[in-house]
Amino acid sequence: MDLSDNVGGDAERVGLEQVRARVLPDGRLSAADAARYLGRNPKTLANWRSTGIGPAWTRNGGRIFYRLSALRRWMEGNA
Repeated sequence: MDLSDNVGGDAERVGLEQVRARVLPDGRLSAADAARYLGRNPKTLANWRSTGIGPAWTRNGGRIFYRLSALRRWMEGNA
């Protein structure tokens, strides 16, 4: 799934930047893609994880993942 498809041509009309983040079929994003989606540095998300703030995340096989739905809920709650 390409998140930029949701914006379509509207981004150009209102001056928004399209961000490409890879979402796995089950709705997960890697930490790097989650940071890109949120417009943050991956180290910022790492700091948030270590202090217990930020969006919900999971660890699978030693890798960190975020669910797209959790990122959207977190963004809505911190707007």
